[in-house]
Amino acid sequence: MNEESKKYCNSLLSYSRFATREVKIGALKLGGHNPIRLQSMTTTDTMDTAGTVAQSQRMIDAGCELVRITAPSKTEAENLAPIQAQLRAMGYDTPLVADIHFTPNAAEVAARIVEKVRVNPGNYADKKKFEEIEYTDATYHAELERIRERFTPLVLLCKEHGTAMRIGTNHGSLSDRILSRYGDTPHGMVESAMEFLRICRDHDYHDIVISMKASNTLVMVQAYRLLVHEMMQQGMNYPLHLGVTEAGDGEDGRIKSAVGIGTLLEDGLGDTIRVSLTEAPEEEIPVARMLAERYIQRGAEAVGIETESPIDPFHYHRRDTHAVLNIGGKNVPRVIADYSHRSSITAASLFAVGCNYSVPLDKWNLSEMAADYIYVGNQSVAFEIPGTLGIIYDQETWHIHADNPRSYPLIKPSELITFATAHPQVPALFVDVDCDEVNDSLIADLKKYPQAVLFLRTHHDHGMAAQRAAYFRLIQSACSNPVISQRAYDIAEEDPFMLYASTDLGALFIDGLGDGICISAPQIAMQRVNTTSFGILQATRTRISKTEYISCPSCGRTLFDLQETTAKIRSQTSHLKGVKIGIMGCIVNGPGEMADADYGYVGTGPGKITLYKEKNVVKKNVPEEQAVEELINLIKSHGDWVEREELA
Repeated sequence: MNEESKKYCNSLLSYSRFATREVKIGALKLGGHNPIRLQSMTTTDTMDTAGTVAQSQRMIDAGCELVRITAPSKTEAENLAPIQAQLRAMGYDTPLVADIHFTPNAAEVAARIVEKVRVNPGNYADKKKFEEIEYTDATYHAELERIRERFTPLVLLCKEHGTAMRIGTNHGSLSDRILSRYGDTPHGMVESAMEFLRICRDHDYHDIVISMKASNTLVMVQAYRLLVHEMMQQGMNYPLHLGVTEAGDGEDGRIKSAVGIGTLLEDGLGDTIRVSLTEAPEEEIPVARMLAERYIQRGAEAVGIETESPIDPFHYHRRDTHAVLNIGGKNVPRVIADYSHRSSITAASLFAVGCNYSVPLDKWNLSEMAADYIYVGNQSVAFEIPGTLGIIYDQETWHIHADNPRSYPLIKPSELITFATAHPQVPALFVDVDCDEVNDSLIADLKKYPQAVLFLRTHHDHGMAAQRAAYFRLIQSACSNPVISQRAYDIAEEDPFMLYASTDLGALFIDGLGDGICISAPQIAMQRVNTTSFGILQATRTRISKTEYISCPSCGRTLFDLQETTAKIRSQTSHLKGVKIGIMGCIVNGPGEMADADYGYVGTGPGKITLYKEKNVVKKNVPEEQAVEELINLIKSHGDWVEREELA
């Protein structure tokens, strides 16, 4: 793959925002040189005018710049008018966006009222049946003509009324036609949007924003990159709406959102963002703001000469490394907990990183999120550690503990040859180097000593460009020594810490870069740092340590209390490592989204739940009060259930 066939952003080695065309959405300007806009979606019933107005007011007061409201039928679409009128009477001119899925007639009503309409190309003119159909070129073209006939009236209405449009592809609702020809792939997602985009362009309509949402961050990032690449090839530059759909709640939702959205923002992509949390919509805005504000004053960080990228941005491939101990090679990425800033380290100190010492039993109990190594700097560890845990000391202190077979030295690059020659018996040594210092001389030394692990340091001022440059040099020089990505943060608040760390380090793992993670954040509780580290690896699908919840953020279509239900399901299933559970208020982003989950819990009517095994319906219309128990029975019937006592 040559460089031109990989291009999707201005530069990989210097931050630069990708220039898109400006789109007007009412009084709001989006794209171009405008700030990254923040948006969210109401969760009230659209027919509840007062409730929707009140929630919209709270969202706007929190900083929401576009308010999206579901319109599943003409009735709800018509009710957008009084909602808009009341907000305007209160002095709010924030644009409203009608969210449309299966009902073109509702979209055509909404286009006359609100400032923007969102359509999902996977279900605007199609209904998913999961049928594999063999299309000839003629039959495929006939399907495209059917879509053109269905979609064109909306395009013309939007053009006539000055209404903007988002063509919002969702990984979980690709049409059977797209799936049959392109598969469940980022390529299929891009083509799904391009079919609709071509119709818009044929009618000289360009007030368009595009999104490529998925609950899988790898798919999401690859799809957006591929979309921009395709637009570059065709001379297009429509603005991008970024989001990880069904990200979930709490820590997991924030980490997952930041991994996906933040990776693309580091690429210079994105004009508006929505953080899809299973929380009140006004709670999404501060999270979105933290992600966006980092790029307001972000300047170019030129760290190398642009050369052909050694990685494929559209397909995941982990950097090839050899194994040192359990680091690199085919091993999962390792977690190193930084205790070097502690004044003392005791057995109780390790509880925060998943290692719990039982005094009565005189044994260690390790959680699924137990750190693999601790870096202690010049501190001493004067107690017996768990058998799976390694200790990394600064070189001077390591000499005191050299008789411990699970202690390893951290050395300066200038001392690598001298130290390795003097201590050939040491199975692993960590080379402490700043990402700016990875040069030909260091790489030559590393290649001579396969037991060397690069402890690659970056700090909060380093953007993706500096990190990429270091990895690119290693790959281009065929250096296969494993790398621990270390990042330091001088932050006292948990939310920005989680978001920044997930962006900075998650972006590396998305591209297959890194054999381990070490986060230094002295002002953040060690337990939070540890769970964030494992959360980043889980969100990038590089190391699975817990249950994953693909949980939608709710909207006016939702048929049960999503926050309460998600909490209830989590309380019963959070011990099922590696199991993915989809929790959906309705079916608009699925049932294809169920294909990325092992089990699905989906609202299908008032008080009624349908249960899925992957994308297949297993039980329909289960009463809500019985549905969680039935979900557990379903998991048990497929052999994925483990009792909590068995894990103790």
